[in-house]
Amino acid sequence: MMLPVSELHNFPGHPFQVRDDEEMEKLAESITQHGVLIPGLVRPRAAGGYEIVAGHRRKFASMKAGIREMPVIVRDMDDDTAVILMVDSNVQRENVLPSEKARAYKMKLDAMKRQGERTDLTSGHTGQKLKSIYSVEKIAQDAGESTKQVQRYIRLNELIPQLLEMVDGNEIKFNPAYELAFLRTEEQAVLYDILQAEEVTPSLSQAQRLKRASQEGRLSEQDIAAIMREEKAQTRDTGKVT
Repeated sequence: MMLPVSELHNFPGHPFQVRDDEEMEKLAESITQHGVLIPGLVRPRAAGGYEIVAGHRRKFASMKAGIREMPVIVRDMDDDTAVILMVDSNVQRENVLPSEKARAYKMKLDAMKRQGERTDLTSGHTGQKLKSIYSVEKIAQDAGESTKQVQRYIRLNELIPQLLEMVDGNEIKFNPAYELAFLRTEEQAVLYDILQAEEVTPSLSQAQRLKRASQEGRLSEQDIAAIMREEKAQTRDTGKVT
């Protein structure tokens, strides 16, 4: 059915940014000329109106184009089903940031776990752990990624926001970021301050050393600084970043 865009509300905790970029300009131009060709997916909202499960960019582009209504499919669904459909409809888009994938995969995993708990309330701890593994495998299959890669993305949720923003900006590469996600929060905060002060970025080997020292309980502020200053010395000596 056609619904006013004013009645369409964003999904709570929606992990995907709606960016007003060149692609959005193209989408708005297309909607101006042809309308919204693919309906959004929404569900009734307890507080009134409808909650968008799929179609956040189409709503934004419609508003940008001055279109007041857009076609949607209205479907009743519970919270976990809505989360799973929301993630599946967005995660394979182009230009999805690492932080977006990290949050989306975690949201979907949590939703699938809750669904599993409701269908098997008698299973013990081992059963829950096995279902969690199977859930990650299903997420990987749906997204066209390896199970290991999905697990690594989910781990990125353990990074402090400042470091995760650096990952999104490609200032920290994905593999070192995964290793850094094992550091304690306070260690990550110290590391971030040092990265900013020294204007360096951790290599994979440095990130692995930081992780190992943290897990052994011997990673002090001085240790973090010493490891990262080695990077600066190497850059100055060789003229390139390792």
